[in-house]
Amino acid sequence: MDRPGQFIHPTAVIDQPNTRVGADTYIWHFVHVMAGAYIGDRCSIGQGCFIGKVRIGHGCRIQNNVSVYDGVTLEDDVFLGPSCVFTNVKHPRAHVQRKDQYQRTLVCKGATVGANATIMCGVTIGEYAMIGAGAVVTADVPPYALVMGSPGRRTGWVCACGETLPQDHANRDGFVCTRCGDRYAELDGLLQRYGSTTGSHA
Repeated sequence: MDRPGQFIHPTAVIDQPNTRVGADTYIWHFVHVMAGAYIGDRCSIGQGCFIGKVRIGHGCRIQNNVSVYDGVTLEDDVFLGPSCVFTNVKHPRAHVQRKDQYQRTLVCKGATVGANATIMCGVTIGEYAMIGAGAVVTADVPPYALVMGSPGRRTGWVCACGETLPQDHANRDGFVCTRCGDRYAELDGLLQRYGSTTGSHA
């Protein structure tokens, strides 16, 4: 399990077998990683987290007190804010065993889930989407969408760099990020990146 640059705090518990913790990955105080978990390279998992038998991509940052339960998959470069919540069963009962009914939840590349947000199971959060703090997500989220509230609704679009795309800058050429210059176009309720005004992505 040891890989270059890897740090696992002495209070963390990493169950075996078949658990993978990547190179340059930091696992902090009182984290519990279940057997069979896959954690990619260059990740950071904050204090008090629980990681089930899940796949976590490269470059993910999981802040304190987050539980990533079986059925959840994180692609590369996902950010999970402090105390955000995932579920994996739609109709839980303490006296009914439903381990064979876990719903798949996918958080796609580059997405952000804000502090104390709740993600109901069975949804997909699209690439570079941003879920606001405290939001409750009950349905799929399209790429680059900014979702806020309870239940969560799209209130705007965000750039891959994380900046909100200003609505008043939308024109016939689409949206232009004021931070990095990336350009986007909205078509049939979806946003697509199609170029940059600067020639580079900052």
